[in-house]
Amino acid sequence: METETITLRNTVENIENAIGRRVIGSKRMVRFMMISLLTSNHILLEGVPGLAKTMLASEFSKHLGIDFNRIQFTPDMLPSDITGNMVFNMETKKMEFRQGPIFANVILADEINRTPPKVQSALLEAMEEKQVSVYGTTTRLPNPFFVIATQNPIEQEGTFPLAEALMDRFLFRYYLGYPSMDDELRILSSVYKNVKTEYEKLDGEKIIYFRNTIKNVYVSDDIIEYIVNIIRKTREYDMVYLGASPRTSVKYLNAARANALISGRNYVIPEDVIFMSRELLNHRLILRPEALLDNESDYQKIVYSIIDKIIATVEVPQ
Repeated sequence: METETITLRNTVENIENAIGRRVIGSKRMVRFMMISLLTSNHILLEGVPGLAKTMLASEFSKHLGIDFNRIQFTPDMLPSDITGNMVFNMETKKMEFRQGPIFANVILADEINRTPPKVQSALLEAMEEKQVSVYGTTTRLPNPFFVIATQNPIEQEGTFPLAEALMDRFLFRYYLGYPSMDDELRILSSVYKNVKTEYEKLDGEKIIYFRNTIKNVYVSDDIIEYIVNIIRKTREYDMVYLGASPRTSVKYLNAARANALISGRNYVIPEDVIFMSRELLNHRLILRPEALLDNESDYQKIVYSIIDKIIATVEVPQ
């Protein structure tokens, strides 16, 4: 197991550094994307236009030696534009299923909240069950299957809020903010530079192998109890109307295992749990109205503050 741990850690570091040279300030985001991929989950990147969300997803896909499709969501789309449809074959005189763009290993769902809920719902079965059902015909999606979705803040014109059921399909919602002064200077300095990128591939066979390896990462009873206590505390906190579900506990545990393995360890420590608490919980908590009446008008800061307070109230295992 030690050899696999070192191999994965080195591979992830190389990918993080390579993407970081193309997308300034992306190293932490790439870590969360990798955790989502290796735990058979998906990730949602949220931020205003112009923050390189699409470029980041595209660069990430280039380091995976598997099929990639981009779906640009628009208000006039139909569910069949994503899943595919039944067509009549003139030669065989039979109806046949023609696959849509969802049939790829990595899907970039670009501006997913630009399309109505009816189309968003077409992703539910695909993301959870890894299959598509059209007119009674069920077809399995490729393995591995991974969705990188981007969305603009819901305050932006022409956007539709994602349903809670679809939001829960994403392991993380990662908020992208404006770059720091130093990063923005680096962005402008690199505009006309040809950055040579060597694409180290993490192909489908390796992804499936590391997914199975993650299951063997050791988690103590104290860490399991720590995760459960955090999830239960989200349901008891006075500013939270609806807390996280038991399914979140399972996702949390697997994500902590993945982060431990990527960090070069075959065991989970409390820092693995704390590291991803904001990104994993922010879209799974429904806040009470009074929580939003504070002087702070930024929803992201409000929900992050509440998550930090919840984490602070739970005793950390030694």
